[in-house]
Amino acid sequence: MPRLLALLLACLLLGVAGCGGDDEEPASSGAAGQPTETAAPTPEDTGGEQEGGCAPAANPKSKDPDVTKPKQKLDPAKTYVATVDTNCGEFEITLDAKRAPKTGGSFKYLADRGFYDGLGFHRIVPGFVIQGGDPKGNGSGGPGYSIVEPPPEDLVYERGVVAMAKTAIEDPGTSGSQFFVVTAEDAELPPEYALVGKVTRGQDVVDLMGVAPVGPDEQPVKPIVMKSVEVAEG
Repeated sequence: MPRLLALLLACLLLGVAGCGGDDEEPASSGAAGQPTETAAPTPEDTGGEQEGGCAPAANPKSKDPDVTKPKQKLDPAKTYVATVDTNCGEFEITLDAKRAPKTGGSFKYLADRGFYDGLGFHRIVPGFVIQGGDPKGNGSGGPGYSIVEPPPEDLVYERGVVAMAKTAIEDPGTSGSQFFVVTAEDAELPPEYALVGKVTRGQDVVDLMGVAPVGPDEQPVKPIVMKSVEVAEG
């Protein structure tokens, strides 16, 4: 538990860039948006357990968003499953069409336009989250728009939950393109991060990415890249 709390305090902001500006990260429930001063983490104490399983990949290239703010919402009577194909394997996210139709609609819109293809997971915090979907690749980018859909008040960010990152100054439920997958049993985050859905297949792939060696900036030492993200509905 001390390790998890230390990670939470070290990662106060889970931010996604919709409007640009500050880095987007998931925030812990600690001091209001101010990172705690800690010694710079090293690959040995923030990861490095991964021995293999990911194919070599080139560093993701930044891309300029070519999208407009969507108006579509998911149909709660349908099922939507996003397949995320990475150089570490595939995992699936079942979008929560009933509790997050607006956020899910934006996620599907971006996936349908190939926005996520070629982007990386730029932030790995072992025992907490993996985070990706930034066209700049450094935690400060987004699609050029943001939407707001407050998450359920009783939402628990438990292992496998997928949510959108935001900056500390943005309203609860604000999202752009950056998303995170919880790898902790319970990330102990406040219900401020827009819900996307939950991993329903390939949690082992997420877990593999979650122990990738990282540097002091929390970026994986070896690139972890999304080859494609495709959403099927039924």
